[in-house]
Amino acid sequence: MNMRIASAPCCWGVDDVNNPHLPPWQKVLDEAAQAGYQGLELGPYGYLPLDRERLGQALDERGLKVVAGTIFDDLVNPANRDSLIRQTHEICAFLKQLPELPREPGQHYPAPYLVVIDHVHAERSRYAGHPDTAPRLDDPQWDTLMEHIRTIAELASREYGIRAVIHPHAGGYIEFEDEILRLMGAIPYETAGLCLDTGHLYYSGMDPVTWIHEHATRMDYLHFKDIEPKVFDDVMARQVDFFDACAQGVMCPIGEGIVDYEAIQRLLQEIDYQGYITIEQERDPRDAHGSLADVTASLEYLKRQGFQASL
Repeated sequence: MNMRIASAPCCWGVDDVNNPHLPPWQKVLDEAAQAGYQGLELGPYGYLPLDRERLGQALDERGLKVVAGTIFDDLVNPANRDSLIRQTHEICAFLKQLPELPREPGQHYPAPYLVVIDHVHAERSRYAGHPDTAPRLDDPQWDTLMEHIRTIAELASREYGIRAVIHPHAGGYIEFEDEILRLMGAIPYETAGLCLDTGHLYYSGMDPVTWIHEHATRMDYLHFKDIEPKVFDDVMARQVDFFDACAQGVMCPIGEGIVDYEAIQRLLQEIDYQGYITIEQERDPRDAHGSLADVTASLEYLKRQGFQASL
């Protein structure tokens, strides 16, 4: 199978760059390489230094390549537009300075990608996984969200040749089935693809196998994560804030949770998915001492299933 596995800084608890407990970025690179990965995402803007000499050398020394950059930010607030444009320029300019990645014959668009995620909002986070009660955007707010995504995707493509992929995320305003379908109606595939995440789909009430099958033609990139069923049932019953749920261990190594990866593997072979898949396992950064063991376990599980670690 021509499916190559990468990792991401969120496996070390890196979601909010202002969190005072984040591990040094050098540790993330060290442990990703030690676990056997050759690919890595940049993670949230402001964590890894977007300096070709400094970060490029650190990546080269560890045999790592970058498969994607990320805009993980408030995509709803009109006042954030200039910041989103600046991030797009800086991330894409950095990606274009890096060595080219192998391209598989079946890839829709080449990596690296720009993953676009509406950040977890306080008023939505405690409703993550609860589509029937979660507050929704009004039409003007939704229109602003869509316009921001179009602006980012068109800029990345026009000026840098970088493909933007939209990532539905628990606690953001593109989370539930109706919101993802509405997104696909508003943003044509020519403008941006999808980055479907097995864990976020399951967390938010959707079957990952069904969703990947039904929307394979819109999907350019994949994220894998797994969910610990007992913790999941507990946090759903208590309606726990999304990142609090992550701190309580709702995410677990691939193959140890409830997501059916044997069925996903069969499906990916059936639809002839080729290219890149990134493992994620959100956690509290104060628990990053367990990251190496977990990212190693996830990679070893997928390698046993026939996935590739080499890039």
